[in-house]
Amino acid sequence: MQTAPRATSVSTSAARATLFVALSAVVLAVTVLGGCQRALFPSDLPRSQFETYDRMRQRYVPLEEPDVFGTPQPALRARLGDQN
Repeated sequence: MQTAPRATSVSTSAARATLFVALSAVVLAVTVLGGCQRALFPSDLPRSQFETYDRMRQRYVPLEEPDVFGTPQPALRARLGDQN
């Protein structure tokens, strides 16, 4: 007497697909929630010891300055210019 072949390969592949989707969702959720923490380097703290030195001697130059349209741009001329 012959027995009918089992459908285990179909159910196994479906279980693997479900497991893959579930693990992908967990990894995505952890990645998204990991980005919702505080900033690693707060913007109100000095960026280097040189910035602290300049602030103490009232020679601080801002990092950004608004352009003619009001958009903040790096203050390269002020930061790289003559530092008298």
